[in-house]
Amino acid sequence: MQQDSRATRQSSTKWALAGLSLTMLMPSLATSTANVALPSLAKTFAVSFQAAQWIVLAYLLTVTALVVVAGRVGDIIGRRPLLLAGTTVFAGGSLLCSLAPSFELLIVARVVQGSGAAVMMALTMGLVSTVVPAERTGRAMGLLGAMSAVGTTLGPALGGVLIAWAGGTSIFLVNLPLAALALGIVFRTLPQDPQRDGDRSPHIDLAGMSLLAAALIGFTLALTRGRGEFDLASVVILVTAIIAGALFVVVEARAPSPLIRLDMLRNRGLVAGLATSAIVSTVMMSTLIVGPFYLALAVRLDPASAGLVLAIGPLVAAMVSVPAGRVVDGIGTERAALGGLGSMAAGAAALSIVTPASGVAGYLVPIVVMTSGYALFQAANNTAVMANASLTERGVVSGMLNLSRNLGLVTGASAMGAVFAWGTGSADIVSAEPQVLAAGMHATFAAAALLVGMSLVMAIRAPRGDPQPSPLENAS
Repeated sequence: MQQDSRATRQSSTKWALAGLSLTMLMPSLATSTANVALPSLAKTFAVSFQAAQWIVLAYLLTVTALVVVAGRVGDIIGRRPLLLAGTTVFAGGSLLCSLAPSFELLIVARVVQGSGAAVMMALTMGLVSTVVPAERTGRAMGLLGAMSAVGTTLGPALGGVLIAWAGGTSIFLVNLPLAALALGIVFRTLPQDPQRDGDRSPHIDLAGMSLLAAALIGFTLALTRGRGEFDLASVVILVTAIIAGALFVVVEARAPSPLIRLDMLRNRGLVAGLATSAIVSTVMMSTLIVGPFYLALAVRLDPASAGLVLAIGPLVAAMVSVPAGRVVDGIGTERAALGGLGSMAAGAAALSIVTPASGVAGYLVPIVVMTSGYALFQAANNTAVMANASLTERGVVSGMLNLSRNLGLVTGASAMGAVFAWGTGSADIVSAEPQVLAAGMHATFAAAALLVGMSLVMAIRAPRGDPQPSPLENAS
């Protein structure tokens, strides 16, 4: 009987992880498929390329603004029911995107879709502790990282097929069967939220949520609209974001039930985990910004070959993430994180000296080293941060982790793009000579190596806390 019960629990755990994996896959898939569909959607709705970029930007801004809020709301009302609601909203937004009769309504639908995606991203990692025991958390985090990378990898290929077959808006329909499957699995297999003591407050910090959303939207918009070159409007938006952030701190210090308890930021381990997550995401974004230009204009690859080479990085991350989780469980989060950061530093340093004469191999080998290290670091860092989060705050901490990653990606797209442009010293990058492009890449990845070095120092100096017990451990 005990063996049958154990087998049933293991089967239920696997299915629950499958459901959580789908909720991690869909937000990244929704981003990468939209990227590849921009030319088709711009033609369908007869808008400029600059306007079409809002199809991606509206989604990104919404996720960035709401991901921490979603985590906190999950802590208050329950993560399981909110995840089900968020996945339903995501599916509804996807359907609205596919049916949108105008460009303006498509942008509104992308905001709806991004709202659901923010909930899914914020709560998925927080729910892992209710499904797997602490000694297997690293593997579960590795699996979630793999699914996110799979979504990024599949998006361009899947989007291309759908666009050729049924038009640009068809890319949004692929989310509907995935969402339906995820909803069915999560509803049937994910355990109810564990009961907590009387610290559960029904109060939702609306003022804090509004100020944090304003600060994050302003920061993201200021960095993305100017592509690394600040005009007066970007400066005004950034200053407004800083003011909103300062007001957020003041409000949180006085709120009876704050969105983010300020004393959480005194936890040096948490702050180090969030900061290193943002930094390494900034570094990894540089590969997506610089790589296409270097491969197409310096190595002289045709678009199809360049696209194939660029897909190898996310593919490696997807393949390495699950084994990386096992490594984390085996050697511990601290050594795994340091190993991952060391690999990233080595890869970035190699890219800072590579020449076009080395061809695809000279670029690809360091990229494989970097993405492998990134997968190992992410599994270790996510495991460490979530393990040391209290039971009542795992939703908001998960949201903060996703926020740090998003802000890193946004900062990387702007700041590292600016470093690349500065390194080339050319006003016209598209027609620049291979040596000029190589100089820009050398500057970019020298900066990236320095950033990863900073992360190594932070990781070494970060204090280690005692992991909070999971509900499964308490139950045993």
